[in-house]
Amino acid sequence: MDQGLQGNDKIEEAIRELQEVPSDEQLAHTLTLLRRRMQENGQMVVAVEAAAKQQNLQLATVRTEDGRRWFAAFTSFEEEMKGGGAVKSTFLADIRQLFETTREADVAGVILNPWNRRLALDQTLLAVVLGI
Repeated sequence: MDQGLQGNDKIEEAIRELQEVPSDEQLAHTLTLLRRRMQENGQMVVAVEAAAKQQNLQLATVRTEDGRRWFAAFTSFEEEMKGGGAVKSTFLADIRQLFETTREADVAGVILNPWNRRLALDQTLLAVVLGI
């Protein structure tokens, strides 16, 4: 496992617990773990795609049932592979930089592990994690 991803298993466990027993306390615990990993210079796996009519790459997005676009990020390469769709180019991104980029982008937020146990971090939750 890549060193930047070590410790993300704690985030996966917190998301699992949040889904099993949703509560404000468990959400706060999960956000605290995300902030801690961010402060430890932790990383996430992100997929990129070619931007239409441009020669650069942009973060891949997913659409939720309500039509909103979200960036997708993964706590591990194993989580990214659960999508079963087309193979995408991936790279490791610094959690802080990912969250700050998401705050500035025209997206609803970022969904962690969208194919499995997912956590949607909207702009409000991202601000909480970033401490702004």
